[in-house]
Amino acid sequence: MEKRNTSRLFTREIAIQAFFDSFKKLNPLLMVKNPVIFIVGIGALMTTVIISVDIMNGHFSSFNFQITLWLWFTVLFANFAEAVAEGRGKAQADSLRKSRTQTKARLLVHGKEEIVLATDLKKGDIIICDAGDIIAADGDVTDGIASVDESAITGESAPVIRESGGDRCAVTGGTKVISDRITIKVTSEPGFTFLDRMIALVEGAKRQKTPNEIALIILLSGLTIIFLLVVISLPAYFGYSLKASGISSSHNLTLPVLISLLVCLIPTTIGGLLSAIGISGMDRLLRKNVIATSGKAIEAAGDTDVLLLDKTGTITLGNRMATEFIPADGFTSEKLADAAQLASLADETPEGRSIVVLAKEQFNLRAREMQSLDTVFIPFAAQTSMSGIDLRTPDGHLRSIRKGSSSAIRKFIENNNGFFPENVEEIVSDLSGKGATPLVVAENGQVMGVIHLKDIVKGGIKQRFAQLRLMGIRTVMITGDNPQTAAAIAAEAGVDDFLAEAKPEDKLARIREEQANGHLVGMIGDGTNDAPALAQADVGLAMNTGTQAAREAGNMVDLDSNPTKLIEVVETGKQLLMTRGALTTFSIANDVAKYFAIIPAIATFLYVTSSGAAPLGVLNIMRLNSPESAILSAVIFNALIIVALIPLALKGLNTDRFQLTGY
Repeated sequence: MEKRNTSRLFTREIAIQAFFDSFKKLNPLLMVKNPVIFIVGIGALMTTVIISVDIMNGHFSSFNFQITLWLWFTVLFANFAEAVAEGRGKAQADSLRKSRTQTKARLLVHGKEEIVLATDLKKGDIIICDAGDIIAADGDVTDGIASVDESAITGESAPVIRESGGDRCAVTGGTKVISDRITIKVTSEPGFTFLDRMIALVEGAKRQKTPNEIALIILLSGLTIIFLLVVISLPAYFGYSLKASGISSSHNLTLPVLISLLVCLIPTTIGGLLSAIGISGMDRLLRKNVIATSGKAIEAAGDTDVLLLDKTGTITLGNRMATEFIPADGFTSEKLADAAQLASLADETPEGRSIVVLAKEQFNLRAREMQSLDTVFIPFAAQTSMSGIDLRTPDGHLRSIRKGSSSAIRKFIENNNGFFPENVEEIVSDLSGKGATPLVVAENGQVMGVIHLKDIVKGGIKQRFAQLRLMGIRTVMITGDNPQTAAAIAAEAGVDDFLAEAKPEDKLARIREEQANGHLVGMIGDGTNDAPALAQADVGLAMNTGTQAAREAGNMVDLDSNPTKLIEVVETGKQLLMTRGALTTFSIANDVAKYFAIIPAIATFLYVTSSGAAPLGVLNIMRLNSPESAILSAVIFNALIIVALIPLALKGLNTDRFQLTGY
């Protein structure tokens, strides 16, 4: 797997572009979307006007000039944080654009091929792709099977199989066919392909504020209003106190001081970093090869407490594997394995290959040289439900071996005047009851035994589910198997619950039931039958190998098509929430601390006695020398702390230490 570079938060190109974008974002129409920084911008503009008027009148205040300078720095640093986050996404979008070339397509019109530009393709068009062709648009394979190189999109160097029918029919524009020939039905209009939407998403152009983010903005705006009222009331209080102290009213708080005080008290730190945190959350998911179509989905992932997983291909490998040779009376396991392996030498299915491997592992039976023998392979046919081999040994003995379903072998035996042993029937019945798949092997009209095929649970999946459980997430396996089989696999995989004999409407009903009980539900799927459940779930993670319907229904797409990726998605969601929560807590605590530090410092000169004692001086616990030093130091800190926290906002908190607590 070729992973994108995640180690460097900044590059020279991103930093330079972000510097210029910081000034572009001074546009009031853009700044008004962030009320806290917008107020800081208004304050910076007002102090700039005050300085300009003073200079025109022949006055210059170094204090006011420094205040103005640092207020503008605060605004620019906040814009810079957002621009850096957007810049990282734009850099990835540029790399994606490079993978999209002016591709030509072979359009099928009335049975004849026409060469057209990819941009001229419309939804519903039929195109042909041979080995070496670039797939011109998103679509579904309607005929054929081929290996496809998707490294330009997923970063995965190993080719994948795409075939008509089933859940592995979807192909993405910009990928390359490396073998065979396929017919594709275009499923997207020009400009709305998966790659187009992916570019728009990573650029942040369509990033909407999440409900939690909106609620936080309302909270920050409320705090800003409170501190605004506090600052507005200070001149009246100081005016009364100056009069009572016999001090001239000219010593009252000036407008630049009030503006500086307001900027120091309102939550500018989190206000300046809030957008960067949201953008970087989508960016971190993209670096894990997951496309999130909304920030809401990422937040929901962080709060997900119920996860529904399809059994086949998600919890299990999806391919039945041979695990045991069970001989009939009168035969040994080794003889059964020898016959089964011979019958499977030409079987390229995962089941056939697993039979060859199992015979080799258990009895050291290796593939024989078949060219010297008079050999005829019998391929599997849907009509007969069995396959096999006819061969003549060196001593002239004919071996006719067949393997297939019990009903097919029974019919084959009885048609050749043989009989089907009762003990084999019992073995078949027992395996079927456990949810396994029995394959019966017969040679020359005699049943030799049964091959036990089992859908293997993925290695390490039980530990993954245990990890999810420690994170506070309950797992539910969904399968079409009977309850007995489902219970056995659920116990082996370590899931918390299961839903057996599930139809699409059953999945949808289960999700609605969990949501009605106050749970946030995550769903993983890849098939058209999963689309309703993916659309209903709070987090719908669709596999990129799945159907177009599934990818459209979900709010996330996993480019690696790794069902256990939801664990990383949940971790990213929790990381985003924790990072934002930590920075919000820091920002508010920092503002409160500055309030109790600055107000006593600027009020020290009030009520000074004839002996020079200042009663309010006891509140100046930081022993700041003057109001100017207190305010200026706070304004400088307020600006620089945003820059210092940009790496944390982009990278996020390390969640390793929190995984065992569920948050």
